[in-house]
Amino acid sequence: MAHEWYTNDRFGMFIHWGLYSLGAGEEWRQHFERLDADTYAARYFDRWDPDLFDPERWAAQAAAAGMRYVVITTKHHEGFCLWDSALTDFKATNTPAGRDLIRPVLDAFRAAGLRTGLYYSLIDWHHPDFMVDLFHPLRDDPDALARNAERDWQRYVDYLHGQVRELLTDFGRIDLLFADFSYDLDTDHGPDSFDRIRGKNRFDWQSEKLIAMVRELQPDILVNDRMGLPDGFDITTPEQSVPPAWPERNGERVRWEICDTVGRGWGYRRDDPGFKSAEQLVAQLVEVVSKGGNMLLNVGPNARGEIDPGSSDRLAAVGEWMRVHGRSIYGCTQVPDELELTPPDAVRATWNPETRRVYLHLPQWPAHALRIPGWEGKVAYAQLLNDASELLINVHNLVDGPAPGELHLTLPAERPDVLSPVVELFLA
Repeated sequence: MAHEWYTNDRFGMFIHWGLYSLGAGEEWRQHFERLDADTYAARYFDRWDPDLFDPERWAAQAAAAGMRYVVITTKHHEGFCLWDSALTDFKATNTPAGRDLIRPVLDAFRAAGLRTGLYYSLIDWHHPDFMVDLFHPLRDDPDALARNAERDWQRYVDYLHGQVRELLTDFGRIDLLFADFSYDLDTDHGPDSFDRIRGKNRFDWQSEKLIAMVRELQPDILVNDRMGLPDGFDITTPEQSVPPAWPERNGERVRWEICDTVGRGWGYRRDDPGFKSAEQLVAQLVEVVSKGGNMLLNVGPNARGEIDPGSSDRLAAVGEWMRVHGRSIYGCTQVPDELELTPPDAVRATWNPETRRVYLHLPQWPAHALRIPGWEGKVAYAQLLNDASELLINVHNLVDGPAPGELHLTLPAERPDVLSPVVELFLA
């Protein structure tokens, strides 16, 4: 099937990059500082010159981290376009960079063997017809609010649809579209309404028309759930919080993906980056896959075009773990209910339905043995995944023997020197 790659690959790179990278603190800077479009552009536009931009290096870092696909921001809420859009002058080709920055990224990641996706913000704080609302930088400006009646919303919608058409026409096969985002989901403002101060949704974006065009231009593309549509999308996308269980819709498990950050923010942050440890990132990836999901892990390159050392170090560490333990992630999912597996506390389990192997992830190392109740006789062979060393099953000894009905795996006293040890179980 066209989308099998996605649930096999499980791990992708998200890239947030734009004029906000110059601010080095917050991709929503324009919102928080309440900057109008002209002031924001005057501060950053003529200073956008990523002279160290090396998309091949980005792709190499992603591949070495074990990532199998990439999603890059083509335009964030600030409205700045990283490609040579024919519909605006607010784009990279008109800055000192002087070139399209999206095509080189897609070419580099494809050459490295990764699938490619595009992020596109439905919101645009630069466009003159985008109506001021509760997230807009000018939300507290009564004159700007009054001018909403003068804005031509349909002209903005035509612009939005036209840019998506450009992206899905000019850059070859695109595997994933990440549209962002809808709010005020319950209100149909109507085609002639100016009452969009609370937010915007599928009626405003004309999402049914938009997604139909997307499907026509790229029949095999995956589309996320942020156009505000009640159905018709492919991926549910919780943000920075792993759901307690595999998400469901109408009683059916859905295809889902968490997007999260290596550091504290989406864009580049010079100060207080708040990096997660490599152990935390691996633990989250394992938890996500154990619940049937994907993880899209974000980096924010700086304004010169480099991924910062803190993010790079963590990508490399996760990549070394993936090099050894990748088969407990790729092609894996939640253990099926019929196996009746109840792992010990703090142990996560993933399952490969093709090989029929269970992987037990042990961030906390047991003192002597790993015990699984009700699993006696279900495992033919067990080993540590990092070095393929055998683990003895249900061996009786004077200190710690198996209880009736349980699977008892004798573990070495010393924890393997990896971010998170994994036990591989070959079922009987």
